[in-house]
Amino acid sequence: MIQPTIGLIVFGVHKDGLRDPMGTPFIDDALVRRAKGALIAAGLKVIEHDMVVASKDEARAAFKKMKSNDAIDAVVLFSGTWVWAAHLVGAIRDYCATGKGLLLWTHPGSQGWRPVGGFVLHGGLLEIGVAHKFVYGSVDEQDAVSKIVSYAQASHLKNFLNMSTIGTFGGRGMGQTCGAADPSQWMRMFGIDIDSRDTTELKQAAEGISADELDQLQPRLKQLFGKAPERNAVSERSMRLYLALKKLVAEEKFDFYTIQSFPGLASDYAATCFAQSMMLEDGVGTSTLGDFNTALTVLLLTKLSKERVYYGDLQHVDKKAREIKIIGDGACPPSLASKLGPAGFSEHGIPTEGEAGGLSVKLICKVGEGVLARLGRVNGEFQMVISRASIFEPAPDQIEKRLNECGIPFWPHGFVTAHCDIGVLLQHWTNEYACLGYGEELYPALVDFCDITGIKAILP
Repeated sequence: MIQPTIGLIVFGVHKDGLRDPMGTPFIDDALVRRAKGALIAAGLKVIEHDMVVASKDEARAAFKKMKSNDAIDAVVLFSGTWVWAAHLVGAIRDYCATGKGLLLWTHPGSQGWRPVGGFVLHGGLLEIGVAHKFVYGSVDEQDAVSKIVSYAQASHLKNFLNMSTIGTFGGRGMGQTCGAADPSQWMRMFGIDIDSRDTTELKQAAEGISADELDQLQPRLKQLFGKAPERNAVSERSMRLYLALKKLVAEEKFDFYTIQSFPGLASDYAATCFAQSMMLEDGVGTSTLGDFNTALTVLLLTKLSKERVYYGDLQHVDKKAREIKIIGDGACPPSLASKLGPAGFSEHGIPTEGEAGGLSVKLICKVGEGVLARLGRVNGEFQMVISRASIFEPAPDQIEKRLNECGIPFWPHGFVTAHCDIGVLLQHWTNEYACLGYGEELYPALVDFCDITGIKAILP
């Protein structure tokens, strides 16, 4: 889970202890300290500028500091009192050219004339077209603080993607039309480079994994699954593929990746189910079938959530109950297992999608609150469908029946209630895959990410 870093700048012309006619300092230093403390308590790292900004020179110096600090994801401008907007907007515009975030926080209250300073600067930024988020709310209002946190998280994600690399092993899987990527568009929108490797290199790396490396993996598997898998040719190839993927992704410095899976490796070496499950467990953003849009969605959810992320087929939808079954083809991080369906080993089991076979993961996703999402493209333009969701476990006496419904009971199942208009969701969904992240706080962060990157957010 990420910890965004923000720069905090207080602004206002009546500073340095200047008092109003009633004898009260215009800028409430105690309030500023409380504001900073609230942001830290909410999980942000705060770098505070050491003076209240009023003049052009002060603004230039403050924003130069924020601009040059690579650790800063966004600047929070806190309205101390009223201000001459023209003294600040030039330096703000220059800072925003970096792509870092900007949020203007105005704390309500008549004393100090904070709203006046906030609104005149907000209006000035709107006038010259500087993108920013405006929050008017008290430090004691959880909703106001949460808006600042979600914006900082979204800014961190945007900054992380800039100059990142997604690797792709192999080409398009299973004829997917709705997961392909335009490298130029990804660079223009996100600053992401797309780099490709043939799966031959991955297979060779897998065959080069030593017996000692396989032995060193066994204790971790026992920890995650309660036992290690039976050692045979099929299971060893699956384990080798995981260790090879982990090694190559690190060596190539891929920030996340997608893999063709089938046709290819699943036919001539091993299905990728187990390897993908373990890479998800390691906190790596990934997808199968060369689906770039799912890979980016998984990466975003992984960075935002305290839990691991599950992606699988949106296998069945009960419109009346708003219930969705997500069934992955054997791939799911084992730490998401519930008590009703603990993580276990199974087989890929579909010879028409890879006769080489391979280990897969069997489980039922644990109960929790979260988000159902996926990035997609419509006529070449990015959009993301985002819905709040509750993950539930069927009644114990219904488990076997519910698992058997799809005909493949040994693949991982997630039972989800979507809190949205199902009809709208279905009309805008752009792929077979659904990406499931745990944590209610993921929803506003994804919405803010779409806003600051130019993705159309679909909120059914």
